[in-house]
Amino acid sequence: MKVLMINGSPHKNGCTYTALNIIAEELKAQGVGSEIVWLGNGPVRGCIGCGGCKKSGKDRCIFGDDGVADIAEKCKTADGYIFGAPVHYASPNGATVAALDRIFYSAGKYMQFKPAASIVSARRAGTTASYDVLNKYIGINNMLMVPASYWNMVHGNTPEEVMQDKEGVSVMRGIGSNMAWLLKLLASAKGGELEKPAVVPKERTNFIR
Repeated sequence: MKVLMINGSPHKNGCTYTALNIIAEELKAQGVGSEIVWLGNGPVRGCIGCGGCKKSGKDRCIFGDDGVADIAEKCKTADGYIFGAPVHYASPNGATVAALDRIFYSAGKYMQFKPAASIVSARRAGTTASYDVLNKYIGINNMLMVPASYWNMVHGNTPEEVMQDKEGVSVMRGIGSNMAWLLKLLASAKGGELEKPAVVPKERTNFIR
């Protein structure tokens, strides 16, 4: 079992990474592997809705110069997911949103019915709004949202300050523990071959015709 964690912060080892690493340590203690992938600090293209990922037959984004397509490939085989982002102007930073748009559009079907959680990091405010934005990716894709004892956020302006946020640290540890529990629960069902629920065909309704 392996959990893929996406660090969307432009700072590789900053506050968002610190929160994700707390989760990784708890997963390890529970016998579950993990990998933290960094989105980087270069430009990240937004999805242009071209449908190229579907037309290619490979479910791979046609933009291959910013690393997002490679992360999406990792998403196809992971067992669980954590999406981490810093708060910029009361919203997840733009690079994370652009990346997740493309990841879910191109590889979302491989992520369905798997557990996931989102976490946000801020110096002070904007966390709940950002948390809601990230959770919508999970909610629209038939995924299982990993529970926690509070909103999935940490506060601090440096990694050291994040570690002083004792409640935030305990929430991150709880996410790791609950993620491990859910993965083990799913693996134990029918010897790890739990049948997925039937996908109800989506009815698309336009408000103006």
